[in-house]
Amino acid sequence: MSANFFEIANFSCGYPSFHLSDISFSLKRGAFAGIIGPNGSGKTTLFRGVTGALATLSGEVRLDGKNLKKMSLQKRAQNIAIVTQTVDAGQISVEDYVLMGRLPYHSRFQFFETKNDLEIARKYMELTGVIQHKDKLMTELSGGEQQRAAIARALTQEPELLLLDEPTSHLDITHQVRILNLLQRLNDEMGLTVLMVIHDLNLASEYCNQLIMFQEGKIIMQGDPENVLTFETIEKVYNTPVITRTNPYSGKPVVFLVSEKMMKNR
Repeated sequence: MSANFFEIANFSCGYPSFHLSDISFSLKRGAFAGIIGPNGSGKTTLFRGVTGALATLSGEVRLDGKNLKKMSLQKRAQNIAIVTQTVDAGQISVEDYVLMGRLPYHSRFQFFETKNDLEIARKYMELTGVIQHKDKLMTELSGGEQQRAAIARALTQEPELLLLDEPTSHLDITHQVRILNLLQRLNDEMGLTVLMVIHDLNLASEYCNQLIMFQEGKIIMQGDPENVLTFETIEKVYNTPVITRTNPYSGKPVVFLVSEKMMKNR
């Protein structure tokens, strides 16, 4: 068994106009990690490469020491769940959409969900707050509700690793905190390893115990929030003046923006 649960080693992927080269980092089992950086820095490109939406040009992605490319699709789906920014569900009920998370566990000739499948799906619909919408079509939900349903489906896979691309981007502050509190609770209580792309530096700071900061297709810094989210690093990478302070309750860094008007009045 590998000391690092999830490893990206000398990984390269991308497009003709933009690509990532020789990206390497690792997560211990039970980590709650965030990938941060400005728009266009490579966060989503890495996510698409790791999840297989983009072809790997070189390097490896390993889970518990095993190369993902050598794992069967079914085994991979039993261990890794993915939540993308855009939910493409079509004309399907919320409950049926969430139940799709149980497909990796179905036997070859199993055509119907078991009682256990239904109970697991209901559990995560309740936890994510979409149980009251279970009989609605996915197309009838708001963007934020669709995102919560997508997270419910991912959790219904009961994975060891959860990969999320901007899971809170369509949510108001109440549901941002609700979803991240849920992920944090699953991380604490069940040992779920979480890796998410996230724009909001304050949410990343408060919930993550490891941050990987990208700039122009490269990892600029990685470590705990206290070491990564300094005002010097943020101003250099984001080219924006900020002030950082410490949250008196959590001890995590808090980032304050400084407007152009305030800068001129100093």
